[in-house]
Amino acid sequence: MLSKLNPSQREAVKYLNGPLLVLAGAGSGKTRVITHKLAYLIEQCGFAPRCIAAITFTNKAANEMRERVGKLLSGRDAKGMTISTFHALGMQILREEAPLLGYKKQFSIFDSEDTAKIISELLGLPDKQEIRLAQSVISNWKSAFLTPQQAKSQAETESDQRHALLYARYQETLRAYQAVDFDDLIRLPVELFLTQPEALQRWQRRFRHLLIDEYQDTNDCQYQMTRLLAGGLATLTVVGDDDQAIYAWRGASTANLRNLQKDHPSLRVIKLEQNYRSSQRILTCANLLIRNNPKLFEKKLWSEHGPGDPIRVFAAKNEENEAESVVMRLLAHKFECGTKFSDYAILYRSNHLSRIFEEQLRTQNIPYTVSGGTSFFDRAEIRDLVAYLRLIANPDDDPAFIRAITTPKRGIGNTTLEKLAAYAATRNVSLFEAAFESTMAHQLQPRQHEDLITFCNFINRMTARAEKEPCQEVMGALLAAIDYEAWLFDSHEPRQAETKWSNVQDFVGWINRKSEADEKTLIAMTQTIALLNLLESREQETDAVSLSTLHAAKGLEFGHVFLSGVEEGILPHERSEAPEQIEEERRLMYVGITRAQRSLQISYCTKRRRGKEWAACEPSRFIAELPQNEVVYSGVTVAGSAPAISKEEGMNKLAKLKAMLG
Repeated sequence: MLSKLNPSQREAVKYLNGPLLVLAGAGSGKTRVITHKLAYLIEQCGFAPRCIAAITFTNKAANEMRERVGKLLSGRDAKGMTISTFHALGMQILREEAPLLGYKKQFSIFDSEDTAKIISELLGLPDKQEIRLAQSVISNWKSAFLTPQQAKSQAETESDQRHALLYARYQETLRAYQAVDFDDLIRLPVELFLTQPEALQRWQRRFRHLLIDEYQDTNDCQYQMTRLLAGGLATLTVVGDDDQAIYAWRGASTANLRNLQKDHPSLRVIKLEQNYRSSQRILTCANLLIRNNPKLFEKKLWSEHGPGDPIRVFAAKNEENEAESVVMRLLAHKFECGTKFSDYAILYRSNHLSRIFEEQLRTQNIPYTVSGGTSFFDRAEIRDLVAYLRLIANPDDDPAFIRAITTPKRGIGNTTLEKLAAYAATRNVSLFEAAFESTMAHQLQPRQHEDLITFCNFINRMTARAEKEPCQEVMGALLAAIDYEAWLFDSHEPRQAETKWSNVQDFVGWINRKSEADEKTLIAMTQTIALLNLLESREQETDAVSLSTLHAAKGLEFGHVFLSGVEEGILPHERSEAPEQIEEERRLMYVGITRAQRSLQISYCTKRRRGKEWAACEPSRFIAELPQNEVVYSGVTVAGSAPAISKEEGMNKLAKLKAMLG
């Protein structure tokens, strides 16, 4: 099983004598090491699958690991092994231990839209920017494992004080709804382990071996969670790369790699330096660039793929010229090399830079995908159904109650809901519970009260069915009862309604298949839904150019990469001033370079439009840090001069290629 691994990979798989850090450079086969180690623990070491946990950051990575371990075990059952994201593991812990923290097992998980509504109401309907700032501040406090009281005591500014008070009220609201947000899925298990020793011992006994992927991306809370779970019993393997730590803005801390050595003095470090992805020129550029950062661990990537193409740096007159040049070069390269569109990626620092590339790609009829598009679960029709499922799982979920009772409309208007909400607030109970109290009946018209009770009784019946009947039967009954298809066609244009109903059928088909495969009831599936991005489950390989931010491209690889907008003020970002911020921006550039397998073009603009004015641009300092003997420069050489290759020449070359292929 280990014969195809290189010596360092094999050593990392077989090492079981204590805590281990696998320092895995970009493209060095870290997933191969993790999956082989999981299989090795079962096949060669006799560990029961249920005693092993592999924790990563995305559903996609967890799914890939699960598939690859299944193939390595050649038919042997890996059932019971935990391969999940941090948040999914947190949810599993909370589902089993919720009563110890004062929650019921059917708690709801609120996404950013739900939490934005709560914050909006608490702040008195502020603008979206203020809501996003409050969400970010509270999230960072939770990631740092700070309570509202601690946040208040540490507040230095008036703004911090306001946010700390908001944090306290926000938490009270979540608890009233018997709900948690994404950060709570990590924070609450840590709180549980710190305050309930018997619960901690239960989970420590369960996992005898822990593998943690992308360790450099862990925040303080995730670090505490893994440290507590490992305890003194489990063997711990963490895989990470300090050169790819690019998430400090969301609480990730490279200090966690340093702390490993403090927590585990006997820590073994094994470096994976052989890169299986890129040509040597690309790696030489990456190595020389990242040498400018202070190093926690020295490493140098190398490859057996040969030198590869020189790195191209293109200076564009402006952003239109940059986009046009990139797309023309991409097309010419594709015709010359017979590649697919999916072999190419255009990467950039910030989302707003994608627009001009999209325009050029559309002009040339080139198919493309943009990372960070609308999530399947963000579509209104899916959120409607999920509101019903959340309410069936947890009747105290007030936001779900309001959405479900008003979609489709069933004669219960805002006046009824306002009276219900006011009464529920005085009694400190949920809207659902308030509906059944006798006093409520006297505050509503008989017809309104009857409609309200009819709806609540329907939810109770569905809850009873959801706990014991197959998911497929319950979902079919739910859609039929609320007559959602007819409502869609009554409320929307026929074509729009067809698309929405098709999405609903996709969703229902997926949830039915998933519940059957995972042997989960609809109640259990509802909590799982909040953690899944359905796009990852239904992604189909399409032959299209990838447009992506550098952050979203991490973990991916492409044959040919165009790294655009590499200018001072963009990369590094204009708000990056402190040395540690510049270091993180350099790591972001490093991530962009190491996405490329065969060719890399870096481009920047000599001027860029700022509103109605033109502003001069400077090439990023990172370009000067590349090995100049590996770089070929082209484009604008002196301000105002013509590009080295004109548009006409490019078009003529393209026409000749098309004629030749024709």
